[in-house]
Amino acid sequence: MTTSNLDISQFDHTPFYCEENVYMLCKKLGMIGMADAEGSDLFAVFISNEKKQVPLWHQKASKRADGIILWDYHVICIQIKKEGSSPPQVWDLDSSLPFPSHLDHYMSDSFRPSFQLFSDYQRFFRIVHAPLFLHSFASDRRHMKNSDGNWISPPPAQDPIVADDGSLYNLDEYIRMNAADAVTEVKDDTISAVFTQKYGVLVRESQLEEFFSLLSG
Repeated sequence: MTTSNLDISQFDHTPFYCEENVYMLCKKLGMIGMADAEGSDLFAVFISNEKKQVPLWHQKASKRADGIILWDYHVICIQIKKEGSSPPQVWDLDSSLPFPSHLDHYMSDSFRPSFQLFSDYQRFFRIVHAPLFLHSFASDRRHMKNSDGNWISPPPAQDPIVADDGSLYNLDEYIRMNAADAVTEVKDDTISAVFTQKYGVLVRESQLEEFFSLLSG
């Protein structure tokens, strides 16, 4: 199967549960032969900041013509292909952009780099290697219930995700992002860390393409 004949409707998607959507997406891409079976060429990328307010354009959940929405956090999947010269690809089930999109195009259209953001809205990116993500992530969806215990938005049909170690919920560890925790520069040890650290590495928007360029090299 190639991306040209890929039907987005074959992937599980529940609005406002992007972390679970990406979890299921990583599994499905390996299952249908669009990615390595173990997900070694895939990365779950969490987007947020300390204030939990990050703007993204071309999002289906937006009510505006330009598709802008202010997420508390968002999660996408980025795929790298070491063979050939194929650029990194972004898989975002919540985006109206092509599925998948080349990373540079996705960043240009979704993040609008020329649009100057106040510091409270600047985006940070937690990059987690998919094999680690698939073994370690857990969510019992508690963050999607209000104070009365009712769902803020209907949950996915599948059972909640339980980590291999039995953890029931660790989403907060993935979306907790402080500028002080971001790497100062992308180096070889940054690349090495993403393959061993449960919660990946935290980079700034200006470092995202550099990170995946080094990873693909």
